[in-house]
Amino acid sequence: MSLPMKLLFDPRGVDSSILRGEMMIMGRQGAHWPGVILILVLAVVVISAPAGRAAPAVEVSIWGGYPEIAPIYQRAAEAYQQAHPNVKVTVLTTDIRDYERKLAASLPSDTAGNILEVEAPTVERYIEAGLIPKAPPDIAQFVRSRSFNASAQEAASVGTDVYGVPWFAGVGALYYNTEMFKEAGVSGPPQTMDELMAVAKKLVKVDAQGRVVRSGVSLRLFGAGSGVAEKFAILMWPRGGELLTRNAQGKYKAGYDNDAGRATLKMHIDAVFVNKVDSLDIKHDAESFELGQTAMFERESWVIGDIQKNAPTLKYQTAAIPRDQRWGTIVGSVSLYTSRSARNPDVAWDFVKFLTQPQFERQLLQEVGWIPLRQDVNFDPVIAKFPQYKGFLIRDPKYVYWSMPNIKDFDEIETKLAARLVAAYRDATLAGNAAGIANVLHTAAGETNTILKRDGLYGE
Repeated sequence: MSLPMKLLFDPRGVDSSILRGEMMIMGRQGAHWPGVILILVLAVVVISAPAGRAAPAVEVSIWGGYPEIAPIYQRAAEAYQQAHPNVKVTVLTTDIRDYERKLAASLPSDTAGNILEVEAPTVERYIEAGLIPKAPPDIAQFVRSRSFNASAQEAASVGTDVYGVPWFAGVGALYYNTEMFKEAGVSGPPQTMDELMAVAKKLVKVDAQGRVVRSGVSLRLFGAGSGVAEKFAILMWPRGGELLTRNAQGKYKAGYDNDAGRATLKMHIDAVFVNKVDSLDIKHDAESFELGQTAMFERESWVIGDIQKNAPTLKYQTAAIPRDQRWGTIVGSVSLYTSRSARNPDVAWDFVKFLTQPQFERQLLQEVGWIPLRQDVNFDPVIAKFPQYKGFLIRDPKYVYWSMPNIKDFDEIETKLAARLVAAYRDATLAGNAAGIANVLHTAAGETNTILKRDGLYGE
């Protein structure tokens, strides 16, 4: 016997939702006694069923590419299951690159999880293929509410159609070790791109053989996937460059085969082979910063949570990305979607709304460090405890929060550019070689534009 099920949720921030199974046995005037007796017998059979025999569970799965969020998912799943005993929520997270491959294989074969974390530049190709459906009307209304700003709403939509619920964003900022700055006599973080390299020269440490043992700044010189190109773009954007530029007709072309791109590539080459403020032979990124092996690096806010776990005594602060011709930082939004193959989409969406309650949004910021995308949640208690988040929440109107294009070819474009950049960063012959640097970017831009032309997305 199945019971009618009703999902209720208050999007204004209620901390629980109610899943009710209701069965009503109602008599009718003039009903025959045998019918009444039969109903009562059936009721007794149901009530007196063995206690160990549970009702069939409704299973919902959530997949993600950020393992550090798994404890938040698990906590929300446990709370949801307490409120909804007939629902079982399973959590699966893995490394982002493995997750991207898993999505690419499982979505077309209808074997993906029910709820999926997907970045804005990646999701469009799955939407175009019909693998991720539109959100139902109540979810669309929630996303269009004042709970989210226009940028978050756009990231979870294609055109006027809402497909997902905004979850969190990766926002770039500059991390710097305050003790190292004090030791080097540097009063504060660099304000311009030129100052970034000048300060790095004061902060770097080398051994007796001249090898870098502590970098002045840790640049993204290698790594799998598209991250190398993204970090290149973050340091190029202030100079006026972009990976892709868009014309009035909505078409794109490479936006880095120019002075901004050449200056940014030269900065990386000089950092390794000329100024020697970074090295290919030492640790990089968050690990390097937490171990005290670099003085500065650019990264998203999740590192704050990572430092809490791995280096709680580290003395550091964050600051805005240094400026040049313009000033700003990247925002990479991640939203929650349901797969085409989700068997219980109503329950899946209800869990998504449960997950984006204020209590879990605050936990996401405080314990993990990603910037939640709900704007109607009070995060002041978290910021008071961890002032380093201020570097990710610059309120100056001149500071621009920009994002990568949301087109299906973007991941391929980034990944192929990243491979070329990694090779260039290892090429000592590019030091002092303006023509060689220009050729690297011109060749890469040709490849980018060829991809855009292939899919009808290119335009001058």
